[in-house]
Amino acid sequence: MKDNFSARSESYAKFRPLYPKEMYDFIFPLVKTKQLAWDCGTGNGQVARELAKHFHSVHATDISERQIANAAPAENIFYKVESAEHTHFPDHTFDLITVAQAIHWFDFDAFYKEVKRVAKRDSVLAVIGYGLLTIDNATDKVIEYFYKDITEPYWDKERIYIDEHYQTIPFPFEEIPSPEFFINVEWNFDQLIGFLSTWSAVQHYIKANNKNPVELIYDDLKKTWSNNQMKEVKFPVLLRVGKINS
Repeated sequence: MKDNFSARSESYAKFRPLYPKEMYDFIFPLVKTKQLAWDCGTGNGQVARELAKHFHSVHATDISERQIANAAPAENIFYKVESAEHTHFPDHTFDLITVAQAIHWFDFDAFYKEVKRVAKRDSVLAVIGYGLLTIDNATDKVIEYFYKDITEPYWDKERIYIDEHYQTIPFPFEEIPSPEFFINVEWNFDQLIGFLSTWSAVQHYIKANNKNPVELIYDDLKKTWSNNQMKEVKFPVLLRVGKINS
């Protein structure tokens, strides 16, 4: 698994959007008992924090020590630096396993083997993510140019799974059809710039060119954004949910 986010772990925790309550309201009733949950690839711990409100204990893992260091603590969340494909958990432990904006980095076969090992029978796996943001026509044109023309060569090949809304990842479980959800947030201009700067492709660009590519679109974006203006930002939620029967 690649670690593209340790270098920007503080910004990642600050600027990444939160998943909507409606998504959790759909997932949680599917889980028979709410004793133990595993949030794999936890990143800044945002999903783990939500799980902690509903489950007795939450184990949250990530390969990035810095991400774990910047994850928000809770008494019933137990963070550990560990890969998705090989964990220390006993067999048949978890009622719910979540993976948010991370599964495209995993070795699918090895991860799913681990999921089947550590999951209780009839537990639930929820694979979560979000796609490219939209704001308004003028701003979207600049962001689309940034995404497709400036940063496109610097995205890892795994990004294609997000562009395809996780519909092309292997998913060897009894799938539960999911409603359509969106993340809706109100952002100012600085929050948008902060979010764009967390993109892994931006970090790859900086490493290759010693320059932040966000600077190339900064003025064009600013023209679409009045001073102190707040705008509605919308992300499509990517969601695959399945029952684990083995």
